[in-house]
This record gives sequence, C-alpha cells and structure tokens, in this order.
Amino acid sequence: MTRSLEDRIAIVTGAAKGMGREICLALAREGAHLVLAAREVAPLQALAREIEPLGRRALAEPTDVTDEAAVRTLVERTLATFGGRIDILVNGAGVTGPIETPVWEITGDDWDHVLAVNLRGTFLPTKHVLPTMIAQRDGKIVNISGTSGLRGYKYRAAYSASKWALRGFTRTVALEVGPYNVNVNAVHPGIVAGDRMDRLCREKARARGSSPERVHDEYVQEMALRRVTTARDIANAVLFLASDASKNMTGQSVTVDGGWDV
Repeated sequence: MTRSLEDRIAIVTGAAKGMGREICLALAREGAHLVLAAREVAPLQALAREIEPLGRRALAEPTDVTDEAAVRTLVERTLATFGGRIDILVNGAGVTGPIETPVWEITGDDWDHVLAVNLRGTFLPTKHVLPTMIAQRDGKIVNISGTSGLRGYKYRAAYSASKWALRGFTRTVALEVGPYNVNVNAVHPGIVAGDRMDRLCREKARARGSSPERVHDEYVQEMALRRVTTARDIANAVLFLASDASKNMTGQSVTVDGGWDV
C-alpha cells in the first residue's frame, strides 16, 4: 500500500523532543525522509536512529533557527543530501517564555528571546525553503502555533504575542505563495501532555501557592472533552496538512486542544 508521503523530503525544526519528535516519527511512517533540526545534537541523533529502521533516511542537523546563516546551511545541506527537493517544512521550534508573569514584570531580554525563537525562528526557515518550493511549484509548510494565538492569555504576554504573530504570518505567506501551489497552514495545539506541560503546571502552582495537580485539573475542566491533548494528536494534524488530503487548504488554523477554545 502506498503511503501518503512516500519519498517526500521534510525538514522539521524543534525535532528533538515532545511534539517535534512525534511529528517526525509520524511523517517517517508515512514514507517521508527527514531532516531533523534542533539545537542539541544528541537527541537528534537518537531520533535518527529510531527513524532509520522504518526504511527512511534521517539527517540530524543541529541548528539555531534564529541564526540566518545556520538556517541557510540547514537548507543547503538538505538540498545536497536529498537531490535538490524540499517538499515539507514543519516549523516546530519554540519556547514558552515567562510564566505567571504580568507584562510589567517581563524583561526586555525575555520578550526578545520569545519573539526571536517563536517568530524569527519560523520566518527564517520559511524564507529559505520557499525558493525551492516555488521552483518546484509544490510544497507544504506547517507552522506550530498555539491556542494562545486565538485568544488572550493572562500573564503570558510574550508567548501569546508570538503566537498571534504566527497566525498573521501564516495567512500572509499563504497569499503570497498560493499561486505557486505552496500550502501554508498552522496547527494550534492546546496544552499538550509531556515535560513542557508538567513544568508549566509546576511553575503556575509555585506562583499561586497551589499544587501542580490542581493546576492540571483546572486546565482539564476548561476542555470540552475533559482530556489533555497528546503529542500524537498534534502529529496527526500535521500529517494531514503535509499530505495531499489537505491540498485545497491554505492560510488556515487547525486547532487541536480538546475543546479549550470553544
């Protein structure tokens, strides 16, 4: 049976852990070859070793997505390794920034760091893959945004601002590259089970004088489905947007949050 992404070439940033790791495995299972980008080399190499038994090639490429020279190198090495094609880009690199911090207490450096990674770190890979996708007249870009880009998020101003910006970036780029048959969409995860959610609950609990379990339950009670999203849930949404099943969708926001933003 033919897989939906057979022999397509995909770059995934933020690939090493959590959602990024699960996204890479999902793409590989559907036939894609992967270029794995993140700052730490050891987790990338470990993930590459998991992908290769699936019969797919995986290139581990340590990359700081805020560094334009590094991103240019990432794209050049992808093209050199995989015959000059790039079919899919998943912009998954991101940071959470200050938690439970009112805007007047956020430092300028913290604000700049969040915007640099979450926004510049999406802009630069997009900028550098698009000439190839335009020449191919084919490509899929999936930006990992967040539900805090759909509504206000108290005490998370830097993070929320970055995700609102990603939503606008996604729609604008979709308009620019649509005539070249390039789709650009965003996935908006809610709270996703894993290390990042655990840390978020701990830090919120500490700031409130509460417990991580109580914070976790508050999140769950806000969700229509009363269950937390998993990394696999996000990977399934990315897989859909990276495949031909979504060929007539662009500039869209796909929310996967258990019904938090209803």
